[in-house]
Amino acid sequence: MSKLIIDNIGPASSVQDAGRHGTQRYGLPPSGAMDPLALAVANALVGNALFTAAIEIGPLGASFTARGPLRVALSGAQRPADISGRALANNGSATLQDGEVLRLGVARGGVFSYLAIEGGIQGEPMFGSLAVNARAGLGSPYPRPLQPGDEISAAAAGDAPDQRIELPAVPELPIRVVLGPQHDEFGDAGQSFLDSEWRISAASDRMGYRLEGPTIPHLHGHNVVSDGTVNGSIQIPGNGQPIVLMPDRGTTGGYPKIATVITADLGRLAQTQAGRGFRFKSIGMAEAQAEYRAMARRLRGLPGLVHAARSSWLDVDALHTVNVAGIAVSAFDG
Repeated sequence: MSKLIIDNIGPASSVQDAGRHGTQRYGLPPSGAMDPLALAVANALVGNALFTAAIEIGPLGASFTARGPLRVALSGAQRPADISGRALANNGSATLQDGEVLRLGVARGGVFSYLAIEGGIQGEPMFGSLAVNARAGLGSPYPRPLQPGDEISAAAAGDAPDQRIELPAVPELPIRVVLGPQHDEFGDAGQSFLDSEWRISAASDRMGYRLEGPTIPHLHGHNVVSDGTVNGSIQIPGNGQPIVLMPDRGTTGGYPKIATVITADLGRLAQTQAGRGFRFKSIGMAEAQAEYRAMARRLRGLPGLVHAARSSWLDVDALHTVNVAGIAVSAFDG
């Protein structure tokens, strides 16, 4: 057994997997990864089942020390990363030897990164999942955000080589939604919701993304009889500023819901940095279902995209001690 010691880590970082399912009838939200595709990529790189629990790392940096050999993979938001000076590429795996330090910088594109460990994180499932929901006190090995000094236990690394997955660039497209279930509570303002540019507020978290933009007025008040919510439900509270419900949401809500973000676009929304503008686009249910099936096919195909990584590490200090240019000559000599 090896351990990953957390030396430093920012807020919004916790252990997450696919979430707990079948418990919303008891009032327990699903929780789980904000970007399931990135979680699956990291796990595929170390040979785990795609939704095995991993460390979800928020927008700030983190550092970890290995106690015993550990094979890890990083995916999600672009950020600088190195293992005791050796670069670790995003969407790539590497082995940490005993005592080596993995350092992750601040996210430069996106919000969440996923650090998967070969063999998975050791913990005690709660309602079938290790996923952390800090408000509910659920999750394992720590039912809260991770802190310096925490220890993550996992199997010792095998002898597999470093791996890579090449993924296409994320397109700059609108976030697609299906209108409803209370879209008719907003009249013509529903079109304003689609026509406007929105930004994610810094006051957002895993429970909900608060949006900044024009006020969306209600036709008949901002209260409805509480009904069920899903990941991606877009509520309009009394102030007229939308809130997109995320994995730690409540299971019911009493604000009208103007639309729902389709499952295939939820990860892309979760990775949108605060203050960055985006728009919504309405699509039909049949198209949303087709996009979900396409996403499921992409997930199933991830293990087949894994390939051996080519080493790109250079010892810069060693370059200073050698003559890499050869003998200098003048271009004007005959």
